[in-house]
Amino acid sequence: MKSFILLEKKVPKKIFNKSRIDIVLSKLFLIYSRNYFKQCILKGYVLVNNSIIRNPDYKVMERDIINIKIFLKKEKFFIPEKINLNIIYEDEFLLILNKSSSLVVHPGHGNSHNTLLNGLIFYYKNIKNIPQSGIVHRLDKDTTGLIIIAKTIVSYFVLKKMIKLRKICREYDAIVLGKIKYGGTINAPIARDRIKRTHMTVSLDGRNAITHYRVKKRFKACTWLKIRLETGRTHQIRVHMLYIKHPIVGDQKYKYYLNFFKNLRNSKLFHVIRSFPRQSLHASQLKFLHPITNKKMCFKINLPKDIIDLIHKLNQEI
Repeated sequence: MKSFILLEKKVPKKIFNKSRIDIVLSKLFLIYSRNYFKQCILKGYVLVNNSIIRNPDYKVMERDIINIKIFLKKEKFFIPEKINLNIIYEDEFLLILNKSSSLVVHPGHGNSHNTLLNGLIFYYKNIKNIPQSGIVHRLDKDTTGLIIIAKTIVSYFVLKKMIKLRKICREYDAIVLGKIKYGGTINAPIARDRIKRTHMTVSLDGRNAITHYRVKKRFKACTWLKIRLETGRTHQIRVHMLYIKHPIVGDQKYKYYLNFFKNLRNSKLFHVIRSFPRQSLHASQLKFLHPITNKKMCFKINLPKDIIDLIHKLNQEI
């Protein structure tokens, strides 16, 4: 038998009076699309004032009570594994973890074991009943830093909605190639690369993507940036920095051209840059309102040792 949760909303006074129910649902529950709700209505999963509605064109009235069954996808079977979880904060509703480098967040092609998800279902038996086992957002395999995990279904849906509404502030530290004089904003849509399907790229037909950055420190051939995400597309920071010709030091997927530093090729600095084994990107800060208590939450985590060592070496070459 499929498991589901029952969501309930009262139609806000005047705002959606006499509006189509599929439109109203897509506005009230932002993590799902209008087409998703249209299918729910046609299948009889939506009730208004305890009566099943099967017409997406049905007009709701202010103060109507809408109930909708959200069926949860059956997760693939994953093996619980004892993995070190660096927990920064925990309560009954959520976890804040400091993810290490080389740790994959979710099992996928070529990575079915030793992932963050495998560790979560080992320590928290019931988390497998939450969509994505509570993983609200992801960090790339070699990106370190803070990540949010929901421990209940309610906190999961609230946190996902907060991300969609851009109410969770996510800040990163990054070391990029080249000297950047001033901070700025990159507003460039991102889509999957049509040839290299594991890569993302800036494309006019992509999804909206916005990245803000400011200069923390300049080195001889690199810049330390503080970056804030407004949206959260796959590989967004890495793709955007490559787009403005300042790729992240050590990025093995979005590689920089060797002639970028052709005048430094025989120098110690060039060796320092080339030898860094991963993208020098770290999720250093999270700010948001607690999804249940509404309390202000702010978490900061120091840079990992490898990036600290990289900065030290770059300082020596100034």
